Amino acid sequence: MHSIIRKHPKQGILLNLLLLLALALLVIGVSAPLLTLEKMYFFENTVTLITTVKGLFIQKDWFLFIVIGVFSLCIPVIKIAGLVLILNMEYAKHSFLDKTLHIIELVGKWSMLDVFVVALLLVSVKLGVLAKVEVHYGLYAFAASVLITMSISLWIYLLSKQATD
Repeated sequence: MHSIIRKHPKQGILLNLLLLLALALLVIGVSAPLLTLEKMYFFENTVTLITTVKGLFIQKDWFLFIVIGVFSLCIPVIKIAGLVLILNMEYAKHSFLDKTLHIIELVGKWSMLDVFVVALLLVSVKLGVLAKVEVHYGLYAFAASVLITMSISLWIYLLSKQATD
């Protein structure tokens, strides 16, 4: 029983750095402006994921609050934390970490739902006839975090199979 990082030190260090990058991009993506909506050249509204979730809570739109909160905030953080543990702790077949990795792989298939949720924000903004939407770096950072995390998840999954063989 060895940790993946002990069995593959160079890849482990790179994976830890990429996980740190994914977390930083997630924080930026959640807190930075995703888009700006300009209506009739006078009214402008800049949207972040955090302000959207807060707004849904205040408006008591519980379904969207839970869906966006879980898929865009909670699951990405849990996934990154789980991958850090799986990569750095002792790992064996049929262990808790092995089961966690399988759950992350299962949830990973739904990871693009994070980006889809943000895309829904773009659509859900009620556009008038004279409205313009400008996409900001927060959306790109969020999407990059999801893609990096998905790639790392697969990479760790493949390394874990080597570690337990």
